[in-house]
Order: sequence, then structure tokens, then C-alpha cells
Amino acid sequence: MITVIAIFDIGKTNKKLFLFDEDYKIVFESNECFAEIKDEDGEGCEDLQKLTDFITKSLDEIFSKKDFDIQAINFSAYGASFVYIDQDGKPLTPLYNYLKNYPASLQQKFYADYGGEEKFSLQTASPVLGSLNSGMQLYRIKYEKPEIFRQIKHALHLPQFLSYLVTKKTFSDITSIGCHTNLWDFKKNDYHQWVGKEKIEGILAPIASSDSANEIFINEKKVVVGIGLHDSSAALLPYLAYFHEPFILISTGTWCISLNPFNEDPLTVDELQQDCLCYLTHEGKQVKSSRLFLGHEHEQQIKRLSVFFKKPLDHYAALSFDENLIDVEDEFDGDNLGRYKNYQEAYHCFMNWLVKKQFASTQLIMGKKLVSRIFIDGGFSQNTIYMSLLASIFNEKEVYAAAVPQASAIGAAMVIHRLWNKKPLPENLIQLKKFIGNKIHSSL
Repeated sequence: MITVIAIFDIGKTNKKLFLFDEDYKIVFESNECFAEIKDEDGEGCEDLQKLTDFITKSLDEIFSKKDFDIQAINFSAYGASFVYIDQDGKPLTPLYNYLKNYPASLQQKFYADYGGEEKFSLQTASPVLGSLNSGMQLYRIKYEKPEIFRQIKHALHLPQFLSYLVTKKTFSDITSIGCHTNLWDFKKNDYHQWVGKEKIEGILAPIASSDSANEIFINEKKVVVGIGLHDSSAALLPYLAYFHEPFILISTGTWCISLNPFNEDPLTVDELQQDCLCYLTHEGKQVKSSRLFLGHEHEQQIKRLSVFFKKPLDHYAALSFDENLIDVEDEFDGDNLGRYKNYQEAYHCFMNWLVKKQFASTQLIMGKKLVSRIFIDGGFSQNTIYMSLLASIFNEKEVYAAAVPQASAIGAAMVIHRLWNKKPLPENLIQLKKFIGNKIHSSL
């Protein structure tokens, strides 16, 4: 039998289950995605019943397999989403979408009562984001649905609700609390005063250490079950485990998020206005972050380039970096593609513009400690033009394309490593390719 840990990695679209062996190799995986349902206002939201069924059925399946010795279970999931359970553990509301429209009048009342948007945002390291500030979802239920609010025994962030489904134990976790929730006062290192004044704190479960777990029996077998992690913090965890000198991780996807776990300076008004915020690591330490919608911008522009130049949608992936094209004008004119000689020149110009945006965003969170390495993971780490331009503009740093397969799932496994794994962490878990200007310099 192979000793394994089961990790549920729950994204907005894909719901995944992985079994990792003691060398952190994937030995089993399954993946489901199911359609959103509508909440009472007709807005799209997670199908909580299907998600619950996915967890339950998946556990039944893997515990019936004779070739795996399942020692532990943990969870990684998206943040900014609460499940409200009553005294019997039954959810009281849909799992509302964090993009759900937030009533302007209620938002204005909240910030007026608690010091104004600027002051409050600085205290909680949370830009004003409506429902994406999950504490505001609780505040909304208190004032719009008081009869439901009175029935709430516990409000659990999604990763901790998933753990509750298995253990029937309720906890809060600092990685979820610290994720632009409006709940945490970063200077006090405690809940913000509004949480107590509004009698919210009483329905927030006790905070447990992110590396804690509970012993339970499944099919007469003892297993340890973690309390779950917010996926962004989970994905950062492998890097923190392997690299101890100051670094920045740029996580690229629809959003490109620069994460600096070594910048301890409080957020400034200027940083907040430029879309900076703070997360908390599994150890409760601040991670100063900045973000850009660059993946979305890239997706839109390659569609336009494809149509205009009559090329396949993924034509950019076949291009090699041409340093002679990086001196084209700084501004990219997506509305006048005829000014470019060909697709290659237009794409280089676009990427030159995009990388300069990335540079400015990452510079915002560079901090006082000398950062020597920048790691890029996600989609753009596979784009040699992006990587080459970034290495050129950060010419005093070491710039690496990094790959951690299923980073958030591995982070959730690593955080309770000592409880299930007798082996040390493998040395080659993170694959790195170093870029200098226009070429890959070395592989680590």
C-alpha cells in the first residue's frame, strides 16, 4: 500500500481531488466541474449541495481503494466566501458569489460608522471591494436578513467548511481571515473593533493554527484532517519552505498578483489606491501584494491580433523572443493594429507594454529588504517573450520561471507534513528556469 494524503483543491470552476505520496507525486486524481445555480436574487452562486456530495462521494471512493494507505486529508479553496451553519450544522443560505453586487447604501453606512474608507482600508489592508470583502457579507446578512443572522451558529470560510464536513469541528484559519476580508486589524494583529461591536465575533469559530489537524475515524481507519487553507496562501507555502532569502512571487493567471512575504511595512494610502493589499501566511505573517488584470488583458488582445492578422488564436505561443523588436514605442495601440508590420511586431509591442505595467505593479511591493529573486508561476511563466522582457527590465534581479505542479494542493499537504509523512521534503519539488534577457540561462 502507498502512504498518501488526500487533498481537495476547490476552485471556482474546477473541483479537484489529489492523492500525493510521501515524495509529493500525484498517484491519483479526479476532477469535476458543475454549473452554478442561482441565489434568491437570481445571481449565480456555487452549488453547495453538489460540492458537499463531491467531497462525500470522493472520500467513499478513495477509502474503498486497497492500494492506498490514506494517512491525512486537507483542503485548499478559494477565499472570500462564507458558509453559515445553524446549530445542527445545516447551511442557512446559498454559498453567495463573492462578485455579488453589494448595496451602496449599506456599504456607505458601514464605512461611515467605522472611520471612513481610507482609514478603515489601511487598518484592515483591504481595499473597498464589496462582497469580495467577506466580512461585508456577514454585515449584510445582519441588516438585511436578521432572522437568518439570529440562527447562525458559525460562519465558516469555505476551506474550513469543507474540513467541517469531514470532522464536524468548527475552526477559523488565519489565511482565510487575512484575505481582504475587512475582518482583521493588521496593526493590532486581532479582529477589527467592528467585529465585536456588531456582535459578529461570537459566530466566528475559534482560530486554530493552520498546521493543526483533528484525528477522526473513517471506515474504522484513523486519519488526521487539517482545517483547510486559503488557496493563495497555500500556493505560496512551497516557496516559503524552500527559499529563505527575500523573494517575490508573481502568480500569473487572469490576475497577475505580486506577493512579497518579506515586506513588513504597513500599507500606504498610495499603495491602496494602486490596488495593493495584504494577505496572511499560514504563520500569520503579512504578505504585501499588488495585482493587475493582465491575464484578462492578454486574452482580449490575442483575440484581436488573431482576427486582424488572420492567425490562430494561440499563434503567440509559437513566437520566439526577438530583442530587436523591444525598442518599439512604449504605448500599444490595440485600436490601430495596421500600424504594425506583422503579428510578431504587434505582439512584441503589446508584451513590452504589458511587462512595463507588471514592473510598475511589482515595484510597489518591493519593500526595504533587498529582494534578489523573482519567481513567476502560472500561465505567463511559459511565455518566453514575457519572461525575457521581465528579466530585462528586472536586470538587477534573478528572474525564474517556476513550476510547482498543483501548488495550492501541495501547500495544503505540506502544512501538515509532520502529521502524515515520515520522509523529508523532496529537494526537487520546485522546478526553476532562470532567464537573462532573451534566453534561458540555466535549469535548477
